Amino acid sequence: MYLNTLLERRAILGTVSVNSKRQALQLVADMASRLLAQEATVVQHALLEREKQGSTGVGLGVAVPHAALPGLDRMYGFFVRLETPVAYDAIDDLPVDLIFALLAPENAGTEHLRALAKVSRLLRQKELREQLRRVESADAIYALLTGYADSNAA
Repeated sequence: MYLNTLLERRAILGTVSVNSKRQALQLVADMASRLLAQEATVVQHALLEREKQGSTGVGLGVAVPHAALPGLDRMYGFFVRLETPVAYDAIDDLPVDLIFALLAPENAGTEHLRALAKVSRLLRQKELREQLRRVESADAIYALLTGYADSNAA
C-alpha cells in the first residue's frame, strides 16, 4: 500500500495553532468536510467516539485518529502539524503535534488495520518526525510522507 493512495496534497495542513485535542480533531473534520463532501459534525463525532474507546495518541508526539464513515468509497488520510503540541492522553503522556488521521469506509475491515499499521510504523521513524517538524510547507510535508512511505512500502 502506497501512502500517496491515501493522502492527497490538499489533505495536509502545515503549521496550525489549536488549544486542545478537540480543536485538532475539528481541523481534521473541517478538512474532510471540504474534500469528501462529508458533514464536519459527523466526521468530528466519529473521531471523538473512537477516542472514547482509547486515545489514538501513539507516543512520541504523534496521534493517528481514525474512524469509519458511511458513504466513503476508499480510505482517506489527513495530516496536521500543530504549531504547539496539545495534551492528547497519549500512551506516553507526551503532548501531540503530528496528527495523521484516517477515515475509512464502514466495510474497510483489514484494509483499515493495514493502513493504521503502516502509518504508525512510518511515524515511529525519528528522522521523519524531526523532518516533519522542521519543514516549512505543506508541499514539503507531502513529499516527506510519501517519499518515506513509498521507499519503505509494505
